[in-house]
Amino acid sequence: MAVDRMIAEAGVDEIRAFLPCPTPDRWLEHAVEHVDHLLIDHANCEKKAAATAMNLLYRYTSHVELLRKMSQLAREELLHFEQVVDILRERGIAYEHLSASRYAGGLREGMRKNGEDALIDTLLIGALVEARSCERFACLAPLLDAPLGRFYAQLLRSESRHYRDYLTLARLYASSGAEVEERLGFFLQREQELIESPDTEFRFHSGVPPVAQSTH
Repeated sequence: MAVDRMIAEAGVDEIRAFLPCPTPDRWLEHAVEHVDHLLIDHANCEKKAAATAMNLLYRYTSHVELLRKMSQLAREELLHFEQVVDILRERGIAYEHLSASRYAGGLREGMRKNGEDALIDTLLIGALVEARSCERFACLAPLLDAPLGRFYAQLLRSESRHYRDYLTLARLYASSGAEVEERLGFFLQREQELIESPDTEFRFHSGVPPVAQSTH
């Protein structure tokens, strides 16, 4: 199946409408020029996504729908991690340490800390992270070499479902729809600031790379 068709069938237009801004062109240009670091941090992102899902499984054991969706999500994210590690090996790229980007931490700075409030915010941040991942996969797929472009296009279906699952769970457990919209508006504004502002390092979810920059 052609990459363009795979992108269209994944419902990426909905995700682009959900996000507050598109990925800047300068980030895409830098990503294409630094595929090694893109793949290494992509592997890190998949591993962290699985860990987030597992943490929710342990913390919210009475939330049956959450347990079901996070169990599936954790399995899929670990599979994606394995697939990216295989790509790194095939391309002779060492899976080296990279420092964490500011993105997830920047979103979490505005989180509420207690009980169901913390859960709702965690789920909304999860939806944003998955949506941004999906949007960047769709942007990158036509720009990369054919095997990697197809791989990223193939990830879109499951990643777009992860975004929807997080958002559905937030709406399920929130006290009201107004709470979700208020908190989502807060995190969308923060996400746009992180994506559009200059960043000091290049990562899968980083902001705008400086013209001259180190990837370490």
